[in-house]
Amino acid sequence: MENLKPIRNFNIISHIDHGKSTLGDRLLDMTGTIAKNKLTPQFLDSMDLEKEKGITIKMKPVSMNYKSKKSGIEYNLNLIDTPGHVDFSYEVSRCMAAVEGAILLVDATKGIQAQTLSNLEMAKKEGITIIPVINKIDLPQARVEETKKELATLLGIFEEDVIPISAKTGENVEMLLEEVISRVPAPKLAPEKPFRALIFDSKFDAFLGVLAYVRVIDGSIKKYDKFFLCATKARGEVKELGLFKPNLVPAEGLNSGEIGYIATGIKELERISIGDTIAKDYGPDEAAIIVEPLPGYQQANPKVFVFICPENQGEFELLRIALSKLKLSDSALFFQPQTYQVLGRGFLCGFLGTLHGEITIERLKREFNLSLVIGAPQVCYKVIEFNGKESLIFSPSEFPETPRTVLEPWAEVKIITPTQYLGSIYELLKSFEGEHIDSVSFLGEKFLLTYNMPMRNLIGSFYERLLNSSQGFASLSYKEIGFRPGELAKMEILISGKKEEALSRIVPKEKAHFEGKRMVEMLEEVLPSQMFAVSIQAQAMGRIVARADKGAKRRDVIAPLYGGDYTRKKKLLEQQKKGKEKLKARGQMRIPPEVFVKIFTSSN
Repeated sequence: MENLKPIRNFNIISHIDHGKSTLGDRLLDMTGTIAKNKLTPQFLDSMDLEKEKGITIKMKPVSMNYKSKKSGIEYNLNLIDTPGHVDFSYEVSRCMAAVEGAILLVDATKGIQAQTLSNLEMAKKEGITIIPVINKIDLPQARVEETKKELATLLGIFEEDVIPISAKTGENVEMLLEEVISRVPAPKLAPEKPFRALIFDSKFDAFLGVLAYVRVIDGSIKKYDKFFLCATKARGEVKELGLFKPNLVPAEGLNSGEIGYIATGIKELERISIGDTIAKDYGPDEAAIIVEPLPGYQQANPKVFVFICPENQGEFELLRIALSKLKLSDSALFFQPQTYQVLGRGFLCGFLGTLHGEITIERLKREFNLSLVIGAPQVCYKVIEFNGKESLIFSPSEFPETPRTVLEPWAEVKIITPTQYLGSIYELLKSFEGEHIDSVSFLGEKFLLTYNMPMRNLIGSFYERLLNSSQGFASLSYKEIGFRPGELAKMEILISGKKEEALSRIVPKEKAHFEGKRMVEMLEEVLPSQMFAVSIQAQAMGRIVARADKGAKRRDVIAPLYGGDYTRKKKLLEQQKKGKEKLKARGQMRIPPEVFVKIFTSSN
């Protein structure tokens, strides 16, 4: 099989909310891929969550046909729309390996922001061609010339090479399509070689099994061909294959240079892994020898860990299946079983950031109809005990009583801010234990700040407070830079003298009293009253650092009495007192799951 049309593979990268999805809509419209009467805003953002939050969560591939006005040649344009938030940067990095070019989109009203730099760095590492584009030039507040200068200075190019467009009105978008054709190099085709393709994403289908989203590097494949997965050694037969239009449209085959999908028929989710090489099956022992696996992806390391369990323990297996299906299209998701005595069985889940975790949890609720109890976010610590044993700690329940050394993850944080907000941002970074590395004037009236800070401070309210300090003008990106020693301790919560491991925290020693006081006050407010008094204590470093008492629920046992001797009333009150003492001695109170939900929501 031969490709009938020349191919261009490219993606769109930018900071969040710079107009990627709107540009995707215009490209679908101008190429006639989607009829005008069916084209809805943010068409490629197919999830309700994406439309509600106004962000792209999952990369979206789409194949478009476009006849060049300059040459008259019809091209096959394969676009992959990518997320812009830092928590989904792994999606962007995977996409880079499947394309030869990238549209670097910058909002004319905001200019270059932090994630613009991170995405640009990824594109340069992959060696792909970058087309600089300024969007939203139709807005009255657009700073087109200033943004042109910023991009030209950043990339070391002439200002004329920067393309100004309005994705909303369509102005200059057709010119951009022509530039994609002329600037993005065609993929290197090798139709004569044995078939092999890179799996850059995947999805589960109840009828077709796992759908592998692939970029074909060499050769070709058609329906009913046998295939072989180089990493997992799984074998199967192609049930269906085709292109993204953006819906799945079956085709006769996939050829070298194309982007498409292969329905594997495989129902065992663990047998498909993103980054694997799919090849034609030439026999039980020959495939791995004939076909050399393609370079895969570096495994994403989760940065934030959260305990998740079903409110109804009978749904534990449903939760496991749901997580497995989400992992098919989100290889950065990590999960392993974990059990708490109070909450029951669940999973310790790892995410690339708090937004990644929030989106995943919301998808579990909506797509799989699960009611969940969610733990407080934690980062991964490294502990060295006195016997020299080194271990990674994903949950406070695993934290040893007296470790010799505790190491915590640190991140390099880059913030781009207008000059007038420097003072308030400096104060904010200082309060979050930020370590100043560099401050440089950046492209005129902005500053690029580089700080190192503990990862645990990034997973709370830091980003929200950064936006408040800069009136929404500052932007943030970060990357993990390794472990450093930290003065940390495990803070435990005791309710009526019993430790509740699910409420444990790892906190800085100097903040143990403050954090303990905050937790016991919160618990005093949300815990349901009992027929006896309940003590709530926070313990850290072998001592009680905070305490509160939840008063007993009082029932007026003498209300039915009218007059009569006081000794009768006194007798009833004494009986009530003894009854409460017996209740208290008989056993511990049961904490309802909704209490944990309130605590974890408030503490985030």
